[in-house]
Amino acid sequence: MPTTHLLYLHGFRSSPQSFKSRRLQDWLQAHRPDVLWCAPQLPPSPSAAWQLINEVTAGWPAEQMAVVGSSLGGFYATALAEARGCRALLLNPAVQAARDLAPYVGELSYFHAPQDRFDFRAEYIDELRALTVPAITRPERYAALIAKGDEVLDWREMSGRYPGASIRLLEGSDHGLSDFDAHLPWVLQQLHLA
Repeated sequence: MPTTHLLYLHGFRSSPQSFKSRRLQDWLQAHRPDVLWCAPQLPPSPSAAWQLINEVTAGWPAEQMAVVGSSLGGFYATALAEARGCRALLLNPAVQAARDLAPYVGELSYFHAPQDRFDFRAEYIDELRALTVPAITRPERYAALIAKGDEVLDWREMSGRYPGASIRLLEGSDHGLSDFDAHLPWVLQQLHLA
């Protein structure tokens, strides 16, 4: 089924203004303006983020929607794909979000707006645990772009999380996938957009 609805979920301390989000949005505007695009600013609370994700996708047809998730957004995208049965494309996805984000409890700033600060609370770690998917089902719904050069997350852990999925493992690159443009054709193919 062709993709008619596309959700982009950004990473921790990031925003819809991330390079990858803007690049996908620009491509859709130029080549597939018929696709409904949504890239919400996710609140720091995982429970509130999950509620927002479900609100913005309510009524979307599962068989024609896809979700792209980067880092923590990949964690949420996995939960959404399991809950709704939609396709998911993961970009260096967070696998053990509760463990990895526990050291960040406290006041933080956003990467794209350092003047804006938010409180990442201890109870958010429990909210992340509650959203953790034990294991994926139907790996054919999943694709992942994973960089061995990721300086934040372990590529072995990321690729091990998605057995049977379509995985493009990059020898170098980085957590932000600064070479994202080189992989855009593959990304679009996985999303059934090109």
